[in-house]
Amino acid sequence: MVQLQKEVKVSKFENVYQQTLINVMFTYHWSNQKVKELIEPFAITPQQYNVLRILRGQYPSPATVNLIKNRILDKMSDTSRIVDRLIQKEYVEKTINSYDKRAVDVIISEKGLALLKKMDKQIDFSTFIAPNLTDEEAKQLNSLLDKMRG
Repeated sequence: MVQLQKEVKVSKFENVYQQTLINVMFTYHWSNQKVKELIEPFAITPQQYNVLRILRGQYPSPATVNLIKNRILDKMSDTSRIVDRLIQKEYVEKTINSYDKRAVDVIISEKGLALLKKMDKQIDFSTFIAPNLTDEEAKQLNSLLDKMRG
């Protein structure tokens, strides 16, 4: 029996494509849990971490909430609420956009930049992948996942 079949307690898949999709979904949830565990000591969620990284990439320029929505990995996230929580934690700042009064500019704060710098030094996201995949296998997997999405 294939490892995935044991993990999801299924004796047989309809076809290899169904197995592949279930494997991708199962692996997404597995890796998301690993990321949560790694960032838990920093008291932020994976979505908040993603927003902070987007804002660091924009820095020193601000980003609109719409730009963040377009770039965030989890498209089901409530971006406005994530930004509000990051404001409460003083990791980001929000101002009215000077060109469009209906839009809001969001910029990462010094405290947010310091948090990411600390996380960069203390977290290695390869720790749960590298023991199981060689560099070449990781490149191949990336290529296959890109190909799967077309």
